[in-house]
Amino acid sequence: MDSSTRSVPCGFQQITDLSAAVGLTVPDTNPKATCALIIPAGQPVLFRDDGVDPTNAIGMLLPVGIEFVYNGDLSAIRFIESTSGGILNVSFYANAG
Repeated sequence: MDSSTRSVPCGFQQITDLSAAVGLTVPDTNPKATCALIIPAGQPVLFRDDGVDPTNAIGMLLPVGIEFVYNGDLSAIRFIESTSGGILNVSFYANAG
């Protein structure tokens, strides 16, 4: 989320099964979501957004409670828990113009 541009909330997703790599379910809204605020809970998670699934040992680590703003291709990013018990809370946003 660019601080110079007003953002509009588009939806929320909580992912509770991260035992295998999983992507986001981007809400079908108008305007379309362009970024996501992602916060891991329970256990750290790993992500990749290069078209390859992360593993519980390979990927970019997101510690519990850290806010991660992702404004890349929302359909490409995938997550997996580092150890059992990982949860992702995701809020989607669109640029208001």
